[in-house]
Amino acid sequence: MDLKELAANALAQNKKAALLVGAAGVALLGFGLGYKYMRKPEKAVRVGVVSQILIHPLKSGKAVPVSVAECQKMGLKAGELEDRHWLVVTEEGNMVTARQEPRLVLVSLSCQGGYATLNGPDMEELKFPVKQPENLILNCRVFSKDIQGRNCGDKASHWLTTFLGGEKTFRLVHYEPHMKPRRPAESEPLYPQFEQVAYPDYGPIMLLSEASVQDLSSKLDQEVTTERFRPSIVIGDCEPFDEDSWEEIQIGSVRLQRVMSCGRCILTTVDPETGVMSRKEPLETLKSYRLCKPSEKHIYKKAPLFGQLHTVKKTGVLHVGEEVYKIIR
Repeated sequence: MDLKELAANALAQNKKAALLVGAAGVALLGFGLGYKYMRKPEKAVRVGVVSQILIHPLKSGKAVPVSVAECQKMGLKAGELEDRHWLVVTEEGNMVTARQEPRLVLVSLSCQGGYATLNGPDMEELKFPVKQPENLILNCRVFSKDIQGRNCGDKASHWLTTFLGGEKTFRLVHYEPHMKPRRPAESEPLYPQFEQVAYPDYGPIMLLSEASVQDLSSKLDQEVTTERFRPSIVIGDCEPFDEDSWEEIQIGSVRLQRVMSCGRCILTTVDPETGVMSRKEPLETLKSYRLCKPSEKHIYKKAPLFGQLHTVKKTGVLHVGEEVYKIIR
């Protein structure tokens, strides 16, 4: 083959390669454009405003209202306070809540300067270090699932035991970042497998509207407040139970994804102001008009639904007064 033929063959091969590359590029461009136009664009519709942000440092303890909070994957955080990162347990390590000890709702736990403080009616304030690395890590049981907690010491144990009646010994434990978290999906399959929490019942965020609470109060002889239902975020400027239809919401930079409704239990019958359990209201009234659809009984059984449980799709900072947007695709 002479030089002229070699040159012609090389030119032909280059043209073929160029055509193939060009065709592949056109195909990729077409796919990208097709995906762009096939994908439904997002639309944000204003549905309300954040009226309250509540952190419950101690599970079943008093809420701490804050104006600003970090919305993290495992829940709300404000300063040294982290939502449901403290837990009361028995000597055997079993979880204790206001379902068993209603007066727990009167206990407040605060943190400042590396110290935690316990307060309760007719009790002297108790202050102790948040970090106590010399104390044992206890194995605890929360809804039959294993989780750890750092023992907060004998003084905290004595304080709680005295406040709750002195018949049983109670201990306070603290969840630390290095500890193995719980997976809500182990108890409730509707949660994503990767979701993790410390001591909440299920997910990191429970959202409720003021209007829903007002609607319930209008049906009761005695009004109830949002604190009785222990939400993380309270929404104002919306209609009763609007929150039931918000599958995905945006608040500032925070994006929340609804997982399921919050099925209510006997804990709602504990008055947060007195620590007395009626075992009746408002649970009975909720059952009269807030039961699930027959198709959802395998999820909620006989529990009435009040509030919505969310996961944190995108972390950020929440402020009271921020507008809430429902995301529509």
